[in-house]
Amino acid sequence: MALAVFLIFLGVLLLCVVRGWFVGWALLAGLALFFALGLRRGCPAGDLWAMALEKAKKSGIVITVMLLVGAVTGLWRASGTITYCIHHGMRLIRPPLFLLLAFLITAVLSYVLGTSFGVASTAGVILMALARFGGVSEAVCGGAVFSGIFFGDRCSPASSSAILVASVTGTRLYDNVKRMLATGLLPLALCLVFYGGLSLRHPLRAVDAAVAGAVERAFVLSWTALIPAAIMLVLPLLRAPIRVTMLASIAAAAAVALTVQHMSSAQVVRAALLGYQAEGALGAVLSGGGVKSMVSTCFVVLLTALYSGLLEGIRVLEPLQERTLTLCRRLGRFPAAVLTGLGASMVFCNQTIAIMLSEQLLRPGYEDSGELAIDIENAGVLLTALVPWSIAAAAPMAMLDVGPGVLPCAALLWLTPLCYLFTKKYFFPAGRAEPPQAASDASAERQDCL
Repeated sequence: MALAVFLIFLGVLLLCVVRGWFVGWALLAGLALFFALGLRRGCPAGDLWAMALEKAKKSGIVITVMLLVGAVTGLWRASGTITYCIHHGMRLIRPPLFLLLAFLITAVLSYVLGTSFGVASTAGVILMALARFGGVSEAVCGGAVFSGIFFGDRCSPASSSAILVASVTGTRLYDNVKRMLATGLLPLALCLVFYGGLSLRHPLRAVDAAVAGAVERAFVLSWTALIPAAIMLVLPLLRAPIRVTMLASIAAAAAVALTVQHMSSAQVVRAALLGYQAEGALGAVLSGGGVKSMVSTCFVVLLTALYSGLLEGIRVLEPLQERTLTLCRRLGRFPAAVLTGLGASMVFCNQTIAIMLSEQLLRPGYEDSGELAIDIENAGVLLTALVPWSIAAAAPMAMLDVGPGVLPCAALLWLTPLCYLFTKKYFFPAGRAEPPQAASDASAERQDCL
């Protein structure tokens, strides 16, 4: 019965993706399907809702941050932050190197800051605006940005996913980081070649004189426009909470829009809530952002949390552990990790749950906790971002205002698992084993209503 429900759910998800429908409807259908499965297993409706709501409460922080990101991207447009960076970036960046620099800039920032969403909503937005102004393919530039932001999300010591992997596998964070950097050298080198070649084929073109004139007429190109961006880069380095950083950048951008760009209070509020609306030649490249742009993504996050809470509560995934162990024996440990991580990402649409579930299902097949950690990092952490309806992919796509067409161009996301598949024996040769370490409390058995 559970297998049939999963297949129906995945079928509806794929239908939505193929037809271009909002995936939230598929997630809503999944919530109904799993709720019905819980009822059939004898769990009271009240208990099922309690399980779902408990998980949904934990998604509140993520939803809050995403709504703040929407306000930031709207006000950065209104304050001239993005326009200032475009105006000077077009002069500083050598056109044949644009895509390569887009990848390198986002990779360095994501490694320093440890956040994919933070870099996508700041440097990523600016780079995409530059691409649109310079006539560079949105899909190709979006792919370069995606590769860059997930470079740090995978292997930065400040990354929440790296910290979570170390926690659930019982390994040392910095040991994992060293292994991730070692296994990431080959895909990184291939990405440099890949984006270097694409840069030559998709150079940044000079901005049309009419567009440049429209920019200078529409905005006061003052250095003060950089203040909101500087806040977003500096405060995280000082360990300021992400919500405090976002609010500070919002306040600074609103102040610049009011005092430097001479916008009215109503226009500033509208830009924050509904997005900035540029007129004429600037409309296609500068309009967007605002809390409204993130509402559908927040809806996806909420639905994902609700039905993942149901799945954990009714324990429908426990029988999969033995099947996963069989996959490890027949295909090998890393191929099993790839299938497990990809399956968890497609069903739960959530990187955190994919990591925790992968550890639970794969643990019996591994003697070396270090190997388990790096396999999860090179599989589930990156592959989640290749699932268009997952939060890891949907949120950055909403921030960058691009579609799933960017994912094939996100070379790092598929080159890393592919390279590791063929080079793993050099990093974890046969016969090497460390004493198994106990998993953290995150992998302890969960209580349910049954």
